Amino acid sequence: MSFAEFQQSVARDLAPPANASGALQALWHDARGDWNQAHTAAQADGGSAGDWVHAYLHRKEGDAANAAYWYARAGRPKPVTELTLEVEWTVIARALLADK
Repeated sequence: MSFAEFQQSVARDLAPPANASGALQALWHDARGDWNQAHTAAQADGGSAGDWVHAYLHRKEGDAANAAYWYARAGRPKPVTELTLEVEWTVIARALLADK
């Protein structure tokens, strides 16, 4: 699935793509405004991709300490403060979709 196709799914579909990883499902739910479902999907992923999305979600929530823990667990640096949440979402989604 391409990034454009993923964005189209967010805009039109009632559920994330069936073949999407837990991390991508989390990003899909986050883009639709459902932080709780996004958090559940990120936790269920169990891999470093899920940890990365989990970190992003806690950053979005405003829990910097928890976010820092999950960035470290994901092996990812904590983003600089100038990086908006929207840009970080795009960076993560593009990186995860590149693995497909």
